[in-house]
Amino acid sequence: NLKDVRYVVLDEVHYMNDEQRGTVWEESIIYCPTNIQIIALSATVANCEELTNWINTVHSKTKLVNTDFRPVPLKFFYFDSSKPYKLLPLLTPDGKLNKKIKPEKPQWAKGRDKRKKTYVKQIIQNLADNDMLPAIYFTFSRKKCDEQMEKCAGLGLNTRKEQEEIKAFIEEFIAENPHLYGNKHIEYLIQGVASHHAGLLPAWKNLVEKLFQKGLIKVVFATETLAAGINMPARSTVISSTSKRTDSGHRMLTANEFLQMSGRAGRRGMDEVGYVTIVGTSFQTPDEVAELVLSASNPLESRFSPSYSMVLNLLQRFNLEESKELILKSFGYYSSDFRLKPILDQIEQYENEIKERSFICPYHLNDEKMHEYDKLRFLYVQNRQTYKKILKQEKSKHRPLTPEIIEFGKRNKAELQKLQSYACDMCKHYKKHSKNLEVIERLLNKKKKLNKEIEKQKDIYWNKFLAHRAALKDYGYLVNDYPTDKGKTTSQIRSENELFLAEIIFSGILENLTPSQLAGVICALTTEDLRIEIPYIPFSEPVRKTLNQIRNIKRKLEKTQNKYDIEAPLYINPYFSSLIELWVEGAEWETVSEQIEIGEGDIVRAFKRVVDVLRQLTTIDNVPESLVFTAREAIEKIQRPPVDVD
Repeated sequence: NLKDVRYVVLDEVHYMNDEQRGTVWEESIIYCPTNIQIIALSATVANCEELTNWINTVHSKTKLVNTDFRPVPLKFFYFDSSKPYKLLPLLTPDGKLNKKIKPEKPQWAKGRDKRKKTYVKQIIQNLADNDMLPAIYFTFSRKKCDEQMEKCAGLGLNTRKEQEEIKAFIEEFIAENPHLYGNKHIEYLIQGVASHHAGLLPAWKNLVEKLFQKGLIKVVFATETLAAGINMPARSTVISSTSKRTDSGHRMLTANEFLQMSGRAGRRGMDEVGYVTIVGTSFQTPDEVAELVLSASNPLESRFSPSYSMVLNLLQRFNLEESKELILKSFGYYSSDFRLKPILDQIEQYENEIKERSFICPYHLNDEKMHEYDKLRFLYVQNRQTYKKILKQEKSKHRPLTPEIIEFGKRNKAELQKLQSYACDMCKHYKKHSKNLEVIERLLNKKKKLNKEIEKQKDIYWNKFLAHRAALKDYGYLVNDYPTDKGKTTSQIRSENELFLAEIIFSGILENLTPSQLAGVICALTTEDLRIEIPYIPFSEPVRKTLNQIRNIKRKLEKTQNKYDIEAPLYINPYFSSLIELWVEGAEWETVSEQIEIGEGDIVRAFKRVVDVLRQLTTIDNVPESLVFTAREAIEKIQRPPVDVD
């Protein structure tokens, strides 16, 4: 109930850019009642005026409040391993690259003994010597976070008093979180260093954050996920590279990624200056680093994408035409001119070329007449060549010409006379004009294709809506563009593929499962495809049989989604199913986590997704009471430390 709500604050509104969550942020703005004031906050939106104008269009009068003021200014340094481990100012006072900084040698030129050498200890020692700690050291690998933490443990960053204070705090914290007892990283915390990444338990990361905020941890080695959404400002940030490895090779960081990480430097009310150190690598040149530091943030892009749930919810409240109006309110549609700029630029280029090649016929003939002349000329030339060839053959054989050949020659002569009646025949510009006309025709065809592409792209959101609508009709969830009872239930589901989950619920195959078996099945449906290979761990026979039945549902829905070009995922990945069965049946966390070589944080995250779906089973309409009861029991058994979702 929103009747008492006056304000909606969208902190970090640039999350509209997030591939998975962005569409929810956008929907929140579109559907927000106009009497509620929206306050959107961000430090990394380049096209803030465009965003303001869009909110102004879809919601209510919106004002942009823009400031470049930063309470704690930043200074940028470059770690150059060739300048015996020195931190060099990256930029000169006038904003140019420091000429003392030289490019790193490529990996192959460094020699085998130096290839794997890292300078993390030297960098941290530099920061300590220059009173630039505490620091967050960003790297793009969980493994490296842990390795670098271990390398720096002996630097003596904490005093004895600080070490005793940490021990006391850890003892108190572990008393409340006994599952953390004996954690192998405790010794590193005492030395003032820690790692922070998604593979660690949430409670452990919470401990690291608290110690860092108290100033007892001097360096946290973290993946880029720490840059977003966690209150852990530092005096310094170190960025291990301005490029990162992806599935398609190395790429430079985006401006927003860099801003998020560098923005953690400088503690308001504590530091006069924040320090950002970029580590030189062979994957980027100093010029590229300087360009990234000086670049503006990336423009916000729409991630809006219609889903089964969205279609059902809209058609429950609006007719088809009204639903279309709402879909066309998306930021993606609003900003389509920006998104389509490369195509629009190409069209403009074609138009300019057409203009350049256009000409005024001295005989005032139109294009149609010129085309007519070209066709006739082409026909005449072909026939003339054929006639000459026939004459040559007949002459060589000393044969008289047949009436048909004579007639063919007369027709060819008539074609010539007709050609000579055209003004083009005596025009000295004919060849140039004819060539231009040919090029213009090609350009017009290309322009026509691009205009069709623009129409297709502009309608992409509505076409996706119609595709999901068609699939829902095929499954009987919509009749006369209004949700059936099954459709109304599905409209309450929140998942990556609501129709898939609904079909599984309505099939009845979940109703005879125990709490642990239900959790095992749901775990397979909520676990994404993993990039790493993990060993197969057998799960219970009822889970195996149920997943086989679900595969039949998946195959049928796959055909429908392919028919309508719908990309909603259909996960059946039982990587963690056996683990959650063990957990629900009462196994100790250590027993569960030692079954598989993967981060404990990954297991917790997988279990949390299961709880989210189980909770939905207890709240949505038309779910059998027995299934609701089993889901509640499963939730209760999953929610014990360290899997605490509340």
